[in-house]
Amino acid sequence: MATEDPKDKFKAVWLILFMLGLGTLLPWNFFMTATMYFNYRLTDLTPANVTIGESQNVLQAKFNNSMTLCAMIPLLIFTCLNSIVHQRIPQKIRILGSLVSILVVFCVTAILVKLSINPMPFFVITLIKIAIINAFGAILQGSLFGMASMLPDGYTTPIMSGQGMAGTFAAFAMICALASGSDLTDCAFGFFITACVVISLAILSYIILPKLAFYRFHQEKNHNDPALREEKKLKLIKNGDSGGMSTSEEVRQNPSLLTIFKKIWVMALLVCFAFTITIGIFPAVAVDVKSTIAKGGLWEEYFIPVSGFLLFNLFDWLGRSLTAVCLWPGKDSKLLPVLLLVRVIFVPLFMLCNVQPRYTNSIPVFFSHDAWFIVFIILFAFSNGYLASLCMRFCPKLVNAHEAETAGAIMAFFMSLGLALGASFSFLFRGVI
Repeated sequence: MATEDPKDKFKAVWLILFMLGLGTLLPWNFFMTATMYFNYRLTDLTPANVTIGESQNVLQAKFNNSMTLCAMIPLLIFTCLNSIVHQRIPQKIRILGSLVSILVVFCVTAILVKLSINPMPFFVITLIKIAIINAFGAILQGSLFGMASMLPDGYTTPIMSGQGMAGTFAAFAMICALASGSDLTDCAFGFFITACVVISLAILSYIILPKLAFYRFHQEKNHNDPALREEKKLKLIKNGDSGGMSTSEEVRQNPSLLTIFKKIWVMALLVCFAFTITIGIFPAVAVDVKSTIAKGGLWEEYFIPVSGFLLFNLFDWLGRSLTAVCLWPGKDSKLLPVLLLVRVIFVPLFMLCNVQPRYTNSIPVFFSHDAWFIVFIILFAFSNGYLASLCMRFCPKLVNAHEAETAGAIMAFFMSLGLALGASFSFLFRGVI
């Protein structure tokens, strides 16, 4: 006798996935927004640190570029590895192991705040930590999207929404640190301890997740439903892509990456393109926009923290969250690719803002007023969050149930590929201004 499917009581699974999504991007966002602290720790203490400007030495000048490379390369490599080997390593080990490793890195970072270390060793240690958190973050992200793809429609949304909130949370923490007037070292210590608490909560959330009936039901249904296995077998025979396997169980355990990619390649390329444009502009170009109305006042200090980091992350989060109630345009609509391609217009729009310094002076400042930049950043962030989340939500609809986890891992890889390509293009976009 058929029993009614269990419900997600109190949206517990949804909230846990949100928390795990928050834990995925929180580490990177905290490192990215703590640039003032890192610049302070890299101040010139030795004659070898030759000053190259009024306020920057060699290590400080190289830090942002080095940080981006040390973040994006491990992110891409380990996302790729996860999409290939995720079937051989249990989900629990991948997710829990990644979260614990990230927590250890943040604990070490908080301890180092209180220790006196010369700039060069501190520079190297910081880059190693950034590489480690992004490597484990890649495994965590790919595993989460794979896990959410096996749940009912809409459960990739809390992950995307949580990732968007990670940036908002980090930006808000940075503004609070600025407003507190506390010593920069004390602010940084509290900053990283806060991250440790959030990652600890994410670990606790994942430990609770398997105890929830709704989650257990859909995991077991995906793996053990006889009717589902028979349906998959019939589809495979009909399509002629059994690949020589004798049973549907073998196919379920080893779905072909190429076969799955052929079903989702449009969404994969679209999400890759979305993040290529976004990371190409933010933060490399956007954070160098200077206020033209502050004229040395308090707004000058808060212009980028508020108009740049906070507004971008807030509207990116709102865009991601909107997909929980709105799925327009549909997965088969030609308008979705068009809207993502139109986002290219943001590249010249931000270049024409008051980006300083201008290295080539080949591009004039056309949108000088602060209001232009604020409007652009809102539209830019909202379109990124909404359209990229649509692609991630549509992906599970395009594959069979037993292919959903692998499809989620593939989408995570193309998201990371977009981040890496965007980081590469950011040097070009910033260099031509």
